[in-house]
Amino acid sequence: MPIMLTHGFHEELMRQILKEKNVVHQHGYYLEDLSIGMTSSFEKTITDKDIQAFAAITGDTNPVHLDDEYAATTPFKARIAHGMMSAGLISTVLGTQLPGPGCIYLDQKIKFRAPVFIQDTVVATVTVEDINQRRGRVTLKTQCFVKDKLVADGTASMMVDKKG
Repeated sequence: MPIMLTHGFHEELMRQILKEKNVVHQHGYYLEDLSIGMTSSFEKTITDKDIQAFAAITGDTNPVHLDDEYAATTPFKARIAHGMMSAGLISTVLGTQLPGPGCIYLDQKIKFRAPVFIQDTVVATVTVEDINQRRGRVTLKTQCFVKDKLVADGTASMMVDKKG
C-alpha cells in the first residue's frame, strides 16, 4: 500500500529541519575561491525511518526498499536504500559545503555500484575537478562510500557565483 502524504507535510518538515539545523543564510565559496582538488564530505547512517520518509516524499514504494519478505527473495537478501538517497547525500555536500550555499546544481551523472543497507553509514564526498572561470561552472567528482566500498560514483556540474 502506498504511503500517503498529508496536507502540510512539506511545510512541517521544513520547519523542523530549519529549527534543528539553526539555519543562517550565508553564501558558500565564490568561483574565485575554489581550486582543483578541494574536497568535502558528509556522513549519514541510513535508518529504516529514513527509507520510509524517502518513500513517502518521492512515492517510490518499490518493495525492495520497504518489504522485508520481498527483499529476502532478491539478490540482496535484505531491504536496500533507494539509490537516490546516496545522490541526495551528494546534494547535501554540494549545497551546504562545497561549493555551498548559493550554487546551482546543473547536472549529475551517477552510477550505483553497490547496495546500501539499513544501518550502513554512507560517506558522500565531492572533489573539485575543473573550474571554468569564463562560464562560472565547476565540475566535481562525486562519490559515496560505505566503509571502503564505493557504492555510487559520478560527476556533477555546478553554477557558482563570481565575486562582485
